[in-house]
Amino acid sequence: MTLSFQDTQNALAAWLRDPDNRPAPPGIEQRRLNIYRDLVYNNIEGFLRNGFPALHSLLEASLWHQLARDFIARHACDSPYFVDISRHFVEFLQASEGWLARLPPWALELAHYEWMEVAVDIADAGDWQAGADADGDLLVGAPVLSPVACLLGYRWPVHQLCADYLPASPPEETTWLMVYRDRQDVVKFMALNQAAAALLQRATSNPQQIGHELLSMLARDMDLPLPQVQGFGLALLEQLRERGIVLGARMPGN
Repeated sequence: MTLSFQDTQNALAAWLRDPDNRPAPPGIEQRRLNIYRDLVYNNIEGFLRNGFPALHSLLEASLWHQLARDFIARHACDSPYFVDISRHFVEFLQASEGWLARLPPWALELAHYEWMEVAVDIADAGDWQAGADADGDLLVGAPVLSPVACLLGYRWPVHQLCADYLPASPPEETTWLMVYRDRQDVVKFMALNQAAAALLQRATSNPQQIGHELLSMLARDMDLPLPQVQGFGLALLEQLRERGIVLGARMPGN
């Protein structure tokens, strides 16, 4: 049977994605088909390997290649850009109950953590200093957070996972990390404690509240004296400003 040009394209694309289960289009030399099959797999698997180096290193090679092949075969990507492969891979894992049952319990969070480095690296920063006084008082004004900073909370200590450290169960406390792009456009991570994470959550949810109000609410939540919370809270905000996570302060009325 002779296929139309469009049908041949569709058959070729289906076979390239899943050569073990889909028939190859007729009339094309197998040697040539194999060249394109290997190019498709090696290119996409290479992007996955480079985008998720920790996950790749911690999975058995056979399992990793099964995962990569299944992703290529079954996930429908909505973007033609290679830079979006990492996002699609995380979405694939999130929606794949079968794979989540086969993979180590920390695998999805580790993949998300590694993807966030790419996501922040390519995020649009917009006008970094919009409405922010870079040297403004962080207690009198509202702390302005960078648009390329993201607070992450995980059950597993994803930033510590390695061949020598793979805990059997997650710790009792949440692992809080800030991933951000500094003023030199370098992506960095910062580990945070629960109090620091709570302060940043409040600042994100209440962008108009001044620093003093944010710390007052945090003191009530933690049942600690306000002067104590203001001491470490202001020091934290200043540290975040030095790192470029806090851009400055927005004065009331601005």
